[in-house]
Amino acid sequence: MFNFLLRVVLILMGLVFAASIAFAVLLLAALWALRYGWAKLTGQPVNPWVMRFSPGQGFDRFRAAAAARKGEPTAADVTAARARGESVSSPVANLGRAGVTDVTDVRSRPVDGQG
Repeated sequence: MFNFLLRVVLILMGLVFAASIAFAVLLLAALWALRYGWAKLTGQPVNPWVMRFSPGQGFDRFRAAAAARKGEPTAADVTAARARGESVSSPVANLGRAGVTDVTDVRSRPVDGQG
């Protein structure tokens, strides 16, 4: 009996959801028809409703932000410099340690773990 009631409730919920979607679509269609009728009545051209979207704008925004920060090295620049053995001061490495540029209290150990 419980399964039957659950199915009935779920079907009713689905019908309410479908009716709300249908109502929203009909409301938009009515608004569009009203707008179209008003434009024809006043003799104005009917412009379509469009959303201007360019996928390249997002990339342009981030490129501009990267160009604005050009003075400091990126993480890729720091990693490449360290791989080449060059000395690069990373802004990330000095978080919370003003004036400290290198760690000096660490002793190297052999790879096998002895020592």
